[in-house]
Amino acid sequence: MRQEGAVPDPATPKALLMSKRLTQFAVPVGIVLVVVMLVIPLPPVVLDLLIAVNITGALLVLLTAMFVTRPLDFASFPSLLLVMTLFRLALNVSATRLVLLDGYAGKVIDTFGHFVVGGSLIVGLIIFVILLIIQFVVITNGAGRVAEVGARFTLDAMPGKQMAIDADLNSGLISEDEARRRRQEVHAEADFYGAMDGASKFVKGDAIAAIIITVVNLIGGLTIGLVQLGMAPAEAVSTYSLLTVGDGLVSQIPALLLSVATGLVVTRSASDGDMGSDIVRQITARRMPMQIAGFAAISLCLIPGLPKIPFLVAGGTLLLLSSRVPSEQQAAEKALAAVEAGNAPAGGPSDDDLPERLAEEIQVDPLGLDLAADLIDLVDDRNGGDLLQRVRALRRKVASDLGIVVPPVRTRDDLTLPAHTYAIKLYDIEVARGEAPPGTVLAIGDFLGSLPGEPTQEPVFGLDAKWIPAELRGQAELSGATVVERSAVITTHLAEVVNSHAARLLGREDVRMLTDVVARTHPNVVEELTPSQLSLGEVQRVLQSLLDEGISIRDLVRIYEALSLRAQTSKDLDGLVDAARGALGPAVVAPYLVDGTLHVISFDPQFEQRMLESTRPGEHGTTIVLDPVTLQTVIGALASNLIEAENQNIRPVLVCAPQLRAAVRRLVRPAIERLPVLAYPELMGSAQVRSIGVVSGERSAQVPA
Repeated sequence: MRQEGAVPDPATPKALLMSKRLTQFAVPVGIVLVVVMLVIPLPPVVLDLLIAVNITGALLVLLTAMFVTRPLDFASFPSLLLVMTLFRLALNVSATRLVLLDGYAGKVIDTFGHFVVGGSLIVGLIIFVILLIIQFVVITNGAGRVAEVGARFTLDAMPGKQMAIDADLNSGLISEDEARRRRQEVHAEADFYGAMDGASKFVKGDAIAAIIITVVNLIGGLTIGLVQLGMAPAEAVSTYSLLTVGDGLVSQIPALLLSVATGLVVTRSASDGDMGSDIVRQITARRMPMQIAGFAAISLCLIPGLPKIPFLVAGGTLLLLSSRVPSEQQAAEKALAAVEAGNAPAGGPSDDDLPERLAEEIQVDPLGLDLAADLIDLVDDRNGGDLLQRVRALRRKVASDLGIVVPPVRTRDDLTLPAHTYAIKLYDIEVARGEAPPGTVLAIGDFLGSLPGEPTQEPVFGLDAKWIPAELRGQAELSGATVVERSAVITTHLAEVVNSHAARLLGREDVRMLTDVVARTHPNVVEELTPSQLSLGEVQRVLQSLLDEGISIRDLVRIYEALSLRAQTSKDLDGLVDAARGALGPAVVAPYLVDGTLHVISFDPQFEQRMLESTRPGEHGTTIVLDPVTLQTVIGALASNLIEAENQNIRPVLVCAPQLRAAVRRLVRPAIERLPVLAYPELMGSAQVRSIGVVSGERSAQVPA
């Protein structure tokens, strides 16, 4: 029920729809009318109205260009420039038709031909030529050059801008919607400057067309007056030539306004204010230049013959205005007082947010990928760069394999890196480096001698490889080589670094987040473990130890259950780690199985007993104390067995008693990091165990398969 006295909302859906339709069809209808003007003669009254619309519209475009804060705020300007130019040329055609047929083209053109130039053909032509020179030689050429340079620089800067956006997205500084908006803005900026580069040619062509049209009209008007109508030369000039000059002046005024608008748009830099405010603020920002200019203007009065009053007025005005501008010292004192009072100047940080800003600036990214300048194309999705997409997929894969959330990879360009080079950083320290020459792919294989390219080694496994031209990919694949894209090489290298340093990448906050996830489904497990039995830091050390040995921590529920039981009797790190490994069971052995078979290297029972007797407790866990000769013999034998197995594409593990496993791992790891150490009970997950070697302190032997 309608309330009495209620005023209906004028912005009803029907009214809004009607307004939208009118706006949508306004420009197409205008284009059709322009075409009609080229064919159908217009009455002088209608022509006067359209000329007024043309001049007013050009003035509106100029003022709009002055008040925009950045060029993209007037993104429709290139298309509008074309429409306005076409409209003005149609007016030229209509005016020419009326002048040549009737000797009259309306009050506006008649006034410009007789009153504005004083009825003098020579004066009118000179003014017309001056306007053309200003537009064609000065404004149009300058605006066209600025538009061309702006388009080229904008396109060159696109990959860097996109990489910065993707880096901020990967680091979590911006959301997906904000990243999408920024990418659209970068693309729109490139499209705008490209369109402006072409639109500036319309202005230049319009100036040339104005010269030709005016010359043709002068010759045609005099010919009609002298030959067809038999007029006297003075009468023909007064009737036709002055109207032609008036038509040229009427068309050149809006053309000049649009040329100036073009120059303003392409030279406009992004700021927070309009052009007029920026100019006034920046010119009057300093007292000294205004004072020097004022004294210089007054000094010109000393030159004999020059009028004194104009220069005195100009110089005195500048000096008066400069007295109202604060000096540099006063501005500095005012800023200092504002800071001390807790009111920082606009744009500067306050006392409250300054520490936070500094804290953000000194933060170290856990994982970073730096690219040389010539590798930026790898992150440019418009040119087929898929490195960032591969990095995102890598983060998901690592989370699925190891059970940790890899921190965002901060990708950025580094001009200090050599050409073709990328660097992988861990907590801002470079841990790996490689090359990925543009225009190439990596061919991995044994028969690469016939292919041109730069020999190298695959960065992860050290295989012989060669960077070959991308167009030879098919030939390399036919020769039996494995061909890998540059982005895949970098991603694989990054994956190896992440897997090798997974323990370092697992921070305290990451453990808290993983624990909170477990608490949602198994709250009793978490409540029993932490903080009553183990602190978050102790849980982190256990998880880091598991990751350090290449064990996935995805099954946190069973890990936490095992830690809770073990922590009731002992909080020793080695015992907690072994308890977690025991709970995982087959998951510990699964990565090393080949067709259900586990290849193992073991110790001689007597030597194993000797090692057990040589264990000593230490600050960082149990260690085995052996003499240097025995230690060197054991390490040499283990390395020999490992290399021989790897040559047969076998990845063996070293097994020992559960009491020795942690100590043996500390003993072996410094020399042979890639050799896993398992305890005998952990072998229960394998269908078949095959021994490939037995090591003792005196000698090493290999048991045949």
